[in-house]
Amino acid sequence: MRPGRGGCVATIGSFDGVHLGHQAILQQLIDKSTEYKLPSVVMIFEPQPQEFFSGEQAPARLMRLREKVEAFLEAGVDQVFCLQFNRSLRSLSADDFIDQVLVSGLNIRCLVVGDDFRFGHDRSGNYELLTKAGNQNGFDVLDTHTLEYQGERISSTRIREALEQANFVLAEQLLGQPFCIAGRVVYGQCLGRELGIPTANVQLHRYRAPLSGVYVVEVLLNDARLPGVANVGVRPTVGDLIKPVLEVHLLDFDEQIYGQRIQVEFKAKVRDEAKFSSLEQMVEEIHKDITVARDFFLSRNL
Repeated sequence: MRPGRGGCVATIGSFDGVHLGHQAILQQLIDKSTEYKLPSVVMIFEPQPQEFFSGEQAPARLMRLREKVEAFLEAGVDQVFCLQFNRSLRSLSADDFIDQVLVSGLNIRCLVVGDDFRFGHDRSGNYELLTKAGNQNGFDVLDTHTLEYQGERISSTRIREALEQANFVLAEQLLGQPFCIAGRVVYGQCLGRELGIPTANVQLHRYRAPLSGVYVVEVLLNDARLPGVANVGVRPTVGDLIKPVLEVHLLDFDEQIYGQRIQVEFKAKVRDEAKFSSLEQMVEEIHKDITVARDFFLSRNL
């Protein structure tokens, strides 16, 4: 069924990370959809507008599209409406966006957005314009709730800053859950296996990752939680990558898991990614990283 066919309650945004602030908005959306007895719809864009305008210079994503949609559905949202953000959509005036997307496309009955929401060509549309259009077209416009933590607004930007500082405790407090990267294990160069340190490789499918370096991680595979050490980066010693990849070495684990989806939960930073003068030096450093990871899990189990 097309989103909004019989009317809907909707919200619009990037929702990168689906953090606690986003979750408060989603709960507000779901509450209103129950009140209006209409489906709840989240409208998002791919690529995210900042990615369309800034490309590789856009802020690193906290979530891929699949993870984001899964988070919406787990929160109880009925439908997700994803619009391709392209030149055609970019050129839409604010009035045309309201008429073509919100009214004709979604048949919106209630829109939940922040009072700082901007949209349309040159970001000319705002909360006041939406309210006026709602009065003319028969839909309500409601302001979203702002959620703060320790006196500051919860935002995707704040979470990126926490991850850059390897402050995974703060990131978890803002996200409402530990920071994870999920994906399917793919074939790589098999260099790690040749060196005696097999890795599970996950393509990140993004220009930049929200963190970079070597980390202690826990990997969720099926119903198991497996300890490991992971590298997020472009492998400068081998020098074969432009976009970052996630490589995970699972401690005391030697099963083939190609094609399986894993979820990698970040626990602590070991070091920055580095370029080594030889493979031997790199292997020596990786063994040190593995020792750090073992010590981390041993200390936690004491």
